[in-house]
Amino acid sequence: MTTIIFFLAVIIGTMAITYSAAKQTGTTKDFYAAGNRLNGLQNGIAIAGDYMSAASFLGIAGTIAMYGFDGFVYAIGFFVSYLIILFLVAEPLHNLGRYTLADAIAVRFDSLWLRGVVACTTLLITIFYMLAQLVGAGALIHYLLGVHYDTAVLIVGSLMTFYVVFGGMVATSWVQIIKAILLLTGTLILSLIVFARFDWSFSEMFSHVSTITPLQEQFLQPGNQLHDPLETISLHLALILGTAGLPHIISRLFTVKDAKTTRNSIYTATWVIGAFYLMTIFLGFGASTFVGYEALKNVGFGGNLTVTLLADALGGEFLMAYIAAVAFATILAVVTGLVLSASSAFAHDVYSHLIRRGVASEKEQVTMAKLSSVAVGVISIWLAIGAEKMNVAILVALTFAVAASSNLPLLLFTLYWKRFTVRGAICGVLTGLTASVVLVILGPTVMHPLTGLIRVEPLFPLTNPGLVSIPLGFLGAVLGTLLNRPDPDAEMKYQRVLFQALTGIRVPPGKTKQESA
Repeated sequence: MTTIIFFLAVIIGTMAITYSAAKQTGTTKDFYAAGNRLNGLQNGIAIAGDYMSAASFLGIAGTIAMYGFDGFVYAIGFFVSYLIILFLVAEPLHNLGRYTLADAIAVRFDSLWLRGVVACTTLLITIFYMLAQLVGAGALIHYLLGVHYDTAVLIVGSLMTFYVVFGGMVATSWVQIIKAILLLTGTLILSLIVFARFDWSFSEMFSHVSTITPLQEQFLQPGNQLHDPLETISLHLALILGTAGLPHIISRLFTVKDAKTTRNSIYTATWVIGAFYLMTIFLGFGASTFVGYEALKNVGFGGNLTVTLLADALGGEFLMAYIAAVAFATILAVVTGLVLSASSAFAHDVYSHLIRRGVASEKEQVTMAKLSSVAVGVISIWLAIGAEKMNVAILVALTFAVAASSNLPLLLFTLYWKRFTVRGAICGVLTGLTASVVLVILGPTVMHPLTGLIRVEPLFPLTNPGLVSIPLGFLGAVLGTLLNRPDPDAEMKYQRVLFQALTGIRVPPGKTKQESA
C-alpha cells in the first residue's frame, strides 16, 4: 500500500504539472523550447534530470554492485562527457539553432536531404535510448506491484505520451527539475545510511567489499565485466563523445534566452551530475554488502533492481517505496524528454520543412508533433517488451555509440571545418549510423549462443562498437568532403556561420559580417 501511495503521488503530481503547463503552451516556441523562459539554474537541473536516467540510477548501481570497478567506468564516462559539450558544442549550437539539431546545421547547409537524414537519425537514437528507460520501468513496476512486465511498460509509455501531448517542453522541463531534486535527495539518504554503516570510513568500506563478494580483491580492480582492454576503450569513447550527439540533450540548449545562460546551464548540470555519480559508489557497495551478490543475481532483471533492494534492506518498506517512486519519476521524466525530442524532429524537420516546405502553420506543427508523439510511444513500447532481460546501462551505452558515430562528426565539422560540404555531412551521418547499428547487430549484445536475441557466435567481438564506428563516422565525413568539389561561396557561408556561432548575431545570406554589424 505504501508503494502504491507513492506511485500515485508521482503520477498525480506530474499530471498537475502537465495541466498547468498546457495553459502556457500555445505556440511552437512554447511546445519545442519552453518559450526560452528557463534560467540557467532551472535548465541546468533539467539537463541533469534528463541525463540521470534509469541507466544511471538503476543500471550503474547494479553494475557496480555485481562487477565493482567496471561498473564505475560507466559513471566516469557519463560525467566527463559534459566537458565536450561545455568547451565545443553548447554555446555555438545555442547561437545557431532554434529547436532541433537540424536547425543549427541548416544555417550552414540549407539542404532538405541533410535535414531529413539528421531527423531520421534523431528518431532512431531517441527510440534506442527510450528502450533503456522503458525496460527499467517495466522491471521496477513488475517487481514492486506485481503487475505484468508488458502491462507495466504500457502504463509508463502511455503516461509519457500524455505529458508530451498536453504539456510540451514546459511540462517536460518541470517534471525533470522536480525529478532531479527527488533523485538527489533519495540517493543522498541511501548514501548516508550506507556510509554510516561503515562508521563513516572510506577505508573500511573499500576493504569490506573486497572480502564479501565472490570476486574478492578483484572487485576493486578492472576486468570483471570488461575483460578486453579494447572493450573498455570502446565504451569510454562512446560515453564521452556520445552525449554531445544526444538529441534530447541538444534540444535543452535552446530553452534559454542566450549563450551565457546556456553556459551556466552546463555548469549547473555538471556539478549536479558529478555529485550524483559519486554517490553511485555508495549505492553499489551498499548493495554488495547489505543485499548480497547472490540475492541480486537471483532477482534477475539484469541488476536493474539493485537500488530498490538496497532501500528495502536498509530502511524497510517505507524507504523502498520512496526510492521506487523516485526511480519511477526518473524514468517518466527522461522518456518524456525523449518523446518530445523525437516528435520535434518529425514535426519541425520532416513535416514542416520537407513535406510542407516551410509553409506549415504553428497549429499544424503542434498538431503533427502531438500525433508523432503517439507514434513514437507505440513503437518504443513494442520494442521494450522484447528487451526485458537486457541491462539498461548496456542499452544506453549502445545509444551513445550511435550518437557519437553519426551526430558528433556532423556537429564538429559544421562548426570548425571550413572545407566541409553537404555531401560530406550526409556521408558522415550515414556512415556512422550504419556502422554503429550493423556492428551492434553483429556483436555479442544481439548475437550470442546463450543470451543473444540471435543464438549464434557473434561476428564482431566488441559489445560496444564505438572504437570502430566513431572513426568510421569521421572518416565518412572526411572522404565525402574531399571527394566532392566545394560550393563557390562555401568560404563565405562558413564565415557567416562562424560569426553567428560566436556572437549569436544572424548574418543574412549575401551579406558579410561587417555589413550586418
